[in-house]
Amino acid sequence: MTDWSIAAGQMLTILVMAVALGMDAFSLGIGIGLKGIRRRDVARLSTIIALFHVVMPLGGMLMGQYVSTLLGGIATSAAGALLLLLGGHMVYSSLRGESVDSIDHRTVWGMLVFSFSVSIDSFSVGVSLGMFSSHLFVTVMLFGLTGGLMSVMGLMLGRHVSRSLGGYGEALGGVILFGFGLLFLI
Repeated sequence: MTDWSIAAGQMLTILVMAVALGMDAFSLGIGIGLKGIRRRDVARLSTIIALFHVVMPLGGMLMGQYVSTLLGGIATSAAGALLLLLGGHMVYSSLRGESVDSIDHRTVWGMLVFSFSVSIDSFSVGVSLGMFSSHLFVTVMLFGLTGGLMSVMGLMLGRHVSRSLGGYGEALGGVILFGFGLLFLI
């Protein structure tokens, strides 16, 4: 029974982190959705974001596993500090009010830049998770699925809500990552 509880706790932690990382795609998707977006573009952009949310943490986890073998016991503290910085940056960015107006989401280049920008946090978190020997396949698939779904929700919701919710979504994601960073350091 204890092994099942540990596995369920790890899965819940990965799911919460996936949602926290998907908040970037959600919040920036709202901004793009407010400008007006066709359903075909929602599908294309969300698919690319989902792929980036798989590839970026996968690269980060592989790098994290390598760094973990080099650092040994320091890896937990380094991963916690990385999550603290990442979460703090997300909160700071949302409060500062960065906009995505300069990205034309209809072009291939714009979609790639947008997808990369909302997925870069996944790389950093992947480095942290790689240091903890997290379940590689399950983690990256859950990150990709969640990132893609949250981008669809943000893009579609952007048609119907005000701009202020987008900043709150990114701030919430940053607070969650910051909290996990604190847990790793304690």
